[in-house]
Amino acid sequence: MPVTGENKVIDTILNRRSVREFTDRPISKEEINTILNAGRWAPSGLNNQPWRFAVVRNPETIQKLSECTHYSGIVAGAALLIAAFLDTEHSYNRTKDIQAIGASIQNMLLACCGLSLGAVWLGEILNQHEKVNSILGCSSKLELMAVLAIGEPAPGKRTSTRKALPELVFEEKYGQKWEE
Repeated sequence: MPVTGENKVIDTILNRRSVREFTDRPISKEEINTILNAGRWAPSGLNNQPWRFAVVRNPETIQKLSECTHYSGIVAGAALLIAAFLDTEHSYNRTKDIQAIGASIQNMLLACCGLSLGAVWLGEILNQHEKVNSILGCSSKLELMAVLAIGEPAPGKRTSTRKALPELVFEEKYGQKWEE
């Protein structure tokens, strides 16, 4: 149920969709910095900012990374990849740090939407984390959390559905139904 014009933040959250097909337009350095800044301003426990990001624009590197996932077409078709890592040397609580990186990734996805760019959060590539780290020359202290494939969206309509709130929410005690 998209909201229109009432609140830009809520509009962006409700209208963001995963984009898996892109044009070949390159992403500018200014756009990349906007996306990365959105990611770094996510909340983190003790403000430890446990995330590290790898920016990948080289077509050869993108191709190599595309071979690390079943979603190779999505990765190969993106103009930009951002790999998000947990810096294990700066971690103080694994659960909280992973949650913080999730918030950081969501901030970047919302920034992409706000810039009229498309993006998708890829997790299946985690199965090949060692190969990804090797391709990117990363230290073993960096633990891969996700890769974002980013680009100008190819034309097409994107839709999604969500469960109704009463299916997801209970009031105070499990079993007490939530009324919208």
